[in-house]
Amino acid sequence: MISPPKAPNAFQYVWRSPWVRAAAFLLAFYLAYRFLAEVRTVVVAAAVAYLIAYLANPLLNWLERGRVKRGLGVFFVLLAFIGIFTLAGALLVTVAAQLIELLQSLPEQVGRLGELLDRLGGWLQERGVTGLDNARERLTEAAQTYLRNLGTNIIPILQNALSSTGTIFTRLVSIGGVVGQILLILLLSVYLMLDYSRVNTSLLRAFPRPWQPRVLELSTLVGTAVGGYVRGQLVIALFIGMFVFLGLTLIGIPSAAAIGFLAGAFNIVPYLGPIIGATPALLLALPGGWVPMVLVVVVFVAANQIESNLLSPYVLGRTTDLHPVTVLLAILVGVALLGFTGALLAVPAVALGKLLLDKYYYSSRVYTEGP
Repeated sequence: MISPPKAPNAFQYVWRSPWVRAAAFLLAFYLAYRFLAEVRTVVVAAAVAYLIAYLANPLLNWLERGRVKRGLGVFFVLLAFIGIFTLAGALLVTVAAQLIELLQSLPEQVGRLGELLDRLGGWLQERGVTGLDNARERLTEAAQTYLRNLGTNIIPILQNALSSTGTIFTRLVSIGGVVGQILLILLLSVYLMLDYSRVNTSLLRAFPRPWQPRVLELSTLVGTAVGGYVRGQLVIALFIGMFVFLGLTLIGIPSAAAIGFLAGAFNIVPYLGPIIGATPALLLALPGGWVPMVLVVVVFVAANQIESNLLSPYVLGRTTDLHPVTVLLAILVGVALLGFTGALLAVPAVALGKLLLDKYYYSSRVYTEGP
């Protein structure tokens, strides 16, 4: 005998309404947002620690294949991280001092640029080019005003950073200060590096079992596109910074460390570093005449060519495999949408989109047989 279906309870009856479900989801989203806002410091620390573990995991796997125990490998990675952090702190002090000197000297160099513009304007007028009246004064005045404003805004910040050592150390040792945050990140990253596979397995188990193969597949694609791009771009930025620093030092350009730092830091956005670094380098090379200026151009052109023709295809080719035109268009769209943040995220996002198209769309029946 077939028993009659059970009547839905009150909760099931109320949950059938789409308005109730929408209100419940909105309330859950709002509560989650407020909770994350309250613990954002911990969330950021955990995210940075996971990023460190993620970037270090290939090196740890390589050491394990060389019969180095993972705990010892984590110790080596931690020592390398502390060494890099200490070196970066010392380098930043030098770079900040050189940036102050650079910003203070650029307006004077722009004044010398006016002499070059005078000669160039006379050469063009001799050949019948008109409309150049007061062009030199307008260009020189605009450039000097811009650089003075830039120096007025940035130099006090750099000087305070260099002179307020006591205040900085007081903040560092305070509860919840920078040192506490760094120690928390290092502690979390050590645990994550030691148990990286188990942590990922636990994160995967949070999803329903039927979804897990697809989630694992998508995470692999994200790791290939985003993780490979981040690692590769950091290596390329380091090379560009060192190459520009050594090249300008050999030429005798002042503030070579600051310009190399700018070129390397801004090269995290592809192709932007040499453009940013070339302008102050050329201005500082003006007093030496044409030969240092040509050598500066050679250094930056060589850096750009090595990056685009050797490093990027070799380091990023397996992960992004994007044409330079695609990279430039992605950066421009990212800048238009989100500014500098968009420029940082554009290339890995496009690389991930390309991998998703290759994996799911080009092999689908929709693509091969049509809609």
